[in-house]
Amino acid sequence: MKILMICTEKLPVPPVLGGAIQTYIAGSLPYLSKIHDITVLGIQHSSLVNEESVNGIRYVRVPGIIFKVYQEEVCRYLEVNDFDLIHIFNRPRLVLPVRKAAPHAKIVLSMHNDMFNHDKIPPEEASAALEEVSTIITVSDYVGSVIKKLYPQSGSKIRTIYSGIDIERFLPGDNPKMQKVRSEIRKKYGLENKTVILFTGRLSHNKGVDRLIRAIPGLSKKFNDLALVIVGSNWFSQNHVTDYVAYVRALAKRLEIPVVNTGFVAPGETQNWFAAADLFVCTSIWQEPLARVHYEAMAAGLPIVTTARGGNPEVILLGKNGLVVEDPLDPRCFEEKISDLLLNRALMKEMGIKGRELAVSRYTWDRVASEILEVWDLSSLNSSVVSLNEKNSENA
Repeated sequence: MKILMICTEKLPVPPVLGGAIQTYIAGSLPYLSKIHDITVLGIQHSSLVNEESVNGIRYVRVPGIIFKVYQEEVCRYLEVNDFDLIHIFNRPRLVLPVRKAAPHAKIVLSMHNDMFNHDKIPPEEASAALEEVSTIITVSDYVGSVIKKLYPQSGSKIRTIYSGIDIERFLPGDNPKMQKVRSEIRKKYGLENKTVILFTGRLSHNKGVDRLIRAIPGLSKKFNDLALVIVGSNWFSQNHVTDYVAYVRALAKRLEIPVVNTGFVAPGETQNWFAAADLFVCTSIWQEPLARVHYEAMAAGLPIVTTARGGNPEVILLGKNGLVVEDPLDPRCFEEKISDLLLNRALMKEMGIKGRELAVSRYTWDRVASEILEVWDLSSLNSSVVSLNEKNSENA
């Protein structure tokens, strides 16, 4: 089939600036492109040409950032290019314009966020969009449950396909390929002989890293070998000092343990910080769809402490690869769960090993691609059945 994958208007593909959706697309493409003729439509970026073919995949990049501009460019492209199936990522508001521009293509929608909420799309438009799509892929059961609650008629179309991770890039720190990297980072930043607690993610209020920082004083009274690493910035590729970033840095300066604030780290280098760490903490206080940092931590063989928010707990086997904080608004809850792990180093090691096993067995990109292919094939089959029924009806 000729297939068009439409990314969002915020970040480019490949994920030169990062982004969970962009990573999801890029990770699955090498496998999907072996089966189908694929074009990826995304936004322009100074480091990328506007049109190119790489490994048999065609990339077309148009102006974006502003949704209305991007929508117009997408429709303009579709008016002169035909596809059998169009896979739209996280933008239900693109469905109806795409349907108008491509009346005969099957449409699949992938949802990575809460874009079906009433403040994001009017209910009438959402209902009409749901009629046009053959399948709605969600990155977690949580995301699917939110859509079904808002629009019960969508239930039969929803399928969860969890994201994936490059298990050859994200490796445990004791892996021969990462031992030198781990040692160099720890030496450079004064982390030798320390138990390194790692946070990676955007520095925004809803990501909640301030709760972790406020849990550290209590932890440092119990454990004298701690260090904290905070990887991330206010937004992808940016290092603006927002009010929240300034607040986080001020809190961190008061700590009596070593603290490393890296700022933005290029997507191709983040695995090094996971390899240098001993424990990963996700502090989300919002209903997170399912942060992909969990996959990265598992692949890197790190025990995880995460929050009971959105889809995050769905990849946690309690006591096996991680623990869950039920009330992430309270720093004492982070202190409690992290203490439970630090008091049992053998358990930490076992959790890291289990996490790595789960990454290898459940969360590889070939598995993601295989499940996407199933959706595409089923959509194509359903399309053929509908066409046959329509033909028989005409002949009756």
